Amino acid sequence: MAKDAKPAEEASEAAPPKKNKKLLIIIIAVLVLVLGGGGAAAYLLLSKSTDHADEEEVATEQSGKKKKGEKEAPPAYVALDPFTVNLVAETGDQFLQLMISVEVVDISVGDRLKMYMPKLRNNITLLLSTKKASELVTKDGKELLAEEIRDQMNDIVEIPSVKGKPPQDAVKEVLFTSFIIQ
Repeated sequence: MAKDAKPAEEASEAAPPKKNKKLLIIIIAVLVLVLGGGGAAAYLLLSKSTDHADEEEVATEQSGKKKKGEKEAPPAYVALDPFTVNLVAETGDQFLQLMISVEVVDISVGDRLKMYMPKLRNNITLLLSTKKASELVTKDGKELLAEEIRDQMNDIVEIPSVKGKPPQDAVKEVLFTSFIIQ
Protein backbone atom coordinates (compact mmCIF):
# COMPACT_ATOMS: atom_id res chain seq x y z
CA MET A 1 0.00 0.00 0.00
CA ALA A 2 2.87 2.20 0.57
CA LYS A 3 3.74 1.65 -3.03
CA ASP A 4 0.24 2.81 -4.08
CA ALA A 5 0.48 5.99 -2.03
CA LYS A 6 3.66 7.16 -3.74
CA PRO A 7 2.27 7.13 -7.29
CA ALA A 8 -0.82 9.04 -6.14
CA GLU A 9 1.31 11.66 -4.45
CA GLU A 10 3.55 11.93 -7.50
CA ALA A 11 0.52 12.38 -9.74
CA SER A 12 -0.93 15.13 -7.50
CA GLU A 13 2.43 16.89 -7.35
CA ALA A 14 2.82 16.74 -11.13
CA ALA A 15 -0.56 18.38 -11.89
CA PRO A 16 -0.02 21.70 -10.09
CA PRO A 17 3.20 22.56 -11.95
CA LYS A 18 1.30 22.25 -15.28
CA LYS A 19 -1.31 24.69 -13.99
CA ASN A 20 1.40 27.05 -12.79
CA LYS A 21 3.16 26.89 -16.16
CA LYS A 22 -0.06 27.71 -18.03
CA LEU A 23 -0.81 30.58 -15.67
CA LEU A 24 2.74 31.87 -16.02
CA ILE A 25 2.54 31.71 -19.83
CA ILE A 26 -0.79 33.55 -19.82
CA ILE A 27 0.55 36.28 -17.53
CA ILE A 28 3.66 36.72 -19.69
CA ALA A 29 1.54 36.93 -22.87
CA VAL A 30 -0.75 39.55 -21.31
CA LEU A 31 2.25 41.58 -20.12
CA VAL A 32 3.83 41.45 -23.59
CA LEU A 33 0.58 42.65 -25.18
CA VAL A 34 0.10 45.44 -22.63
CA LEU A 35 3.69 46.61 -22.87
CA GLY A 36 3.64 46.39 -26.67
CA GLY A 37 0.41 48.38 -26.86
CA GLY A 38 1.73 50.97 -24.43
CA GLY A 39 4.97 51.26 -26.37
CA ALA A 40 3.10 51.66 -29.65
CA ALA A 41 0.82 54.33 -28.14
CA ALA A 42 3.81 56.21 -26.70
CA TYR A 43 5.60 56.05 -30.05
CA LEU A 44 2.58 57.42 -31.92
CA LEU A 45 2.01 60.22 -29.43
CA LEU A 46 5.64 61.24 -29.36
CA SER A 47 6.01 61.08 -33.13
CA LYS A 48 2.96 63.33 -33.59
CA SER A 49 4.33 65.92 -31.19
CA THR A 50 7.73 65.68 -32.89
CA ASP A 51 6.12 66.12 -36.31
CA HIS A 52 4.23 69.15 -35.01
CA ALA A 53 7.44 70.61 -33.59
CA ASP A 54 9.18 69.98 -36.93
CA GLU A 55 6.36 71.76 -38.78
CA GLU A 56 6.69 74.75 -36.44
CA GLU A 57 10.45 74.86 -37.01
CA VAL A 58 9.96 74.75 -40.79
CA ALA A 59 7.39 77.54 -40.60
CA THR A 60 9.74 79.56 -38.40
CA GLU A 61 12.64 79.02 -40.79
CA GLN A 62 10.49 80.03 -43.74
CA SER A 63 9.32 83.25 -42.12
CA GLY A 64 12.86 84.08 -41.01
CA LYS A 65 11.49 86.54 -38.49
CA LYS A 66 11.03 84.52 -35.33
CA LYS A 67 13.70 82.71 -33.37
CA LYS A 68 13.22 79.32 -31.77
CA GLY A 69 11.18 79.59 -28.58
CA GLU A 70 9.49 82.88 -29.51
CA LYS A 71 5.74 82.87 -29.88
CA GLU A 72 4.22 84.36 -32.98
CA ALA A 73 1.77 87.15 -32.24
CA PRO A 74 -1.67 86.69 -33.76
CA PRO A 75 -2.40 88.95 -36.71
CA ALA A 76 -4.18 92.24 -36.01
CA TYR A 77 -6.85 93.44 -38.42
CA VAL A 78 -8.70 96.74 -38.65
CA ALA A 79 -11.95 96.94 -40.62
CA LEU A 80 -12.69 100.20 -42.40
CA ASP A 81 -16.12 101.59 -43.21
CA PRO A 82 -17.35 100.90 -46.76
CA PHE A 83 -16.28 103.11 -49.67
CA THR A 84 -18.69 103.98 -52.48
CA VAL A 85 -17.25 105.97 -55.39
CA ASN A 86 -17.99 106.81 -59.00
CA LEU A 87 -15.52 105.17 -61.36
CA VAL A 88 -14.09 106.84 -64.45
CA ALA A 89 -16.86 106.60 -67.04
CA GLU A 90 -16.32 104.04 -69.79
CA THR A 91 -19.91 103.06 -70.53
CA GLY A 92 -22.29 105.24 -68.57
CA ASP A 93 -22.17 105.69 -64.81
CA GLN A 94 -20.34 102.98 -62.91
CA PHE A 95 -19.93 102.69 -59.17
CA LEU A 96 -17.58 100.81 -56.92
CA GLN A 97 -18.61 99.72 -53.46
CA LEU A 98 -15.61 98.46 -51.54
CA MET A 99 -15.17 97.13 -48.02
CA ILE A 100 -11.66 96.51 -46.80
CA SER A 101 -9.83 95.27 -43.77
CA VAL A 102 -6.15 95.92 -43.23
CA GLU A 103 -3.61 93.74 -41.50
CA VAL A 104 -1.42 95.90 -39.29
CA VAL A 105 1.91 95.26 -37.60
CA ASP A 106 0.36 95.27 -34.13
CA ILE A 107 -2.85 96.34 -32.43
CA SER A 108 -1.46 99.73 -31.40
CA VAL A 109 -1.25 100.64 -35.09
CA GLY A 110 -5.03 100.13 -35.24
CA ASP A 111 -5.48 103.04 -32.84
CA ARG A 112 -3.09 105.10 -34.96
CA LEU A 113 -5.15 104.31 -38.06
CA LYS A 114 -8.31 105.52 -36.35
CA MET A 115 -6.57 108.76 -35.45
CA TYR A 116 -5.78 109.41 -39.13
CA MET A 117 -9.01 107.98 -40.53
CA PRO A 118 -10.39 111.17 -42.16
CA LYS A 119 -7.17 111.68 -44.13
CA LEU A 120 -6.96 107.97 -44.98
CA ARG A 121 -10.56 107.86 -46.25
CA ASN A 122 -9.99 111.00 -48.35
CA ASN A 123 -6.86 109.65 -50.02
CA ILE A 124 -8.38 106.23 -50.64
CA THR A 125 -11.56 107.77 -52.08
CA LEU A 126 -9.48 109.95 -54.41
CA LEU A 127 -7.46 106.91 -55.50
CA LEU A 128 -10.57 104.78 -56.12
CA SER A 129 -12.29 107.50 -58.16
CA THR A 130 -9.39 107.53 -60.66
CA LYS A 131 -9.91 103.86 -61.58
CA LYS A 132 -11.81 102.37 -64.50
CA ALA A 133 -14.05 99.32 -64.08
CA SER A 134 -12.05 97.46 -66.73
CA GLU A 135 -8.90 97.90 -64.63
CA LEU A 136 -10.53 96.45 -61.52
CA VAL A 137 -12.34 93.37 -62.84
CA THR A 138 -9.17 91.27 -63.18
CA LYS A 139 -7.32 89.65 -60.32
CA ASP A 140 -4.15 91.57 -61.20
CA GLY A 141 -6.09 94.83 -61.16
CA LYS A 142 -7.44 94.09 -57.69
CA GLU A 143 -4.00 93.10 -56.39
CA LEU A 144 -2.52 96.30 -57.80
CA LEU A 145 -5.29 98.33 -56.17
CA ALA A 146 -4.61 96.63 -52.82
CA GLU A 147 -0.92 97.54 -53.10
CA GLU A 148 -1.75 101.16 -53.98
CA ILE A 149 -4.11 101.44 -51.01
CA ARG A 150 -1.47 99.91 -48.72
CA ASP A 151 1.14 102.38 -49.96
CA GLN A 152 -1.27 105.30 -49.47
CA MET A 153 -1.95 104.20 -45.90
CA ASN A 154 1.73 103.63 -45.09
CA ASP A 155 2.56 107.12 -46.39
CA ILE A 156 0.15 108.61 -43.85
CA VAL A 157 0.61 106.28 -40.86
CA GLU A 158 4.31 105.77 -40.22
CA ILE A 159 5.82 103.84 -37.36
CA PRO A 160 8.76 105.87 -36.05
CA SER A 161 12.22 104.34 -36.18
CA VAL A 162 13.49 102.63 -33.05
CA LYS A 163 17.20 102.59 -32.08
CA GLY A 164 18.65 103.04 -35.54
CA LYS A 165 16.18 100.74 -37.29
CA PRO A 166 14.45 102.28 -40.30
CA PRO A 167 10.73 103.00 -39.96
CA GLN A 168 8.61 100.02 -40.85
CA ASP A 169 5.30 99.91 -42.69
CA ALA A 170 2.30 100.05 -40.39
CA VAL A 171 0.00 98.23 -42.83
CA LYS A 172 1.13 94.78 -43.96
CA GLU A 173 -1.71 93.90 -46.28
CA VAL A 174 -5.02 95.21 -47.60
CA LEU A 175 -7.80 92.62 -47.79
CA PHE A 176 -11.04 93.10 -49.73
CA THR A 177 -14.07 91.88 -47.81
CA SER A 178 -16.55 93.12 -50.42
CA PHE A 179 -15.90 94.30 -53.97
CA ILE A 180 -18.90 95.34 -56.07
CA ILE A 181 -18.78 97.14 -59.41
CA GLN A 182 -22.14 98.30 -60.73
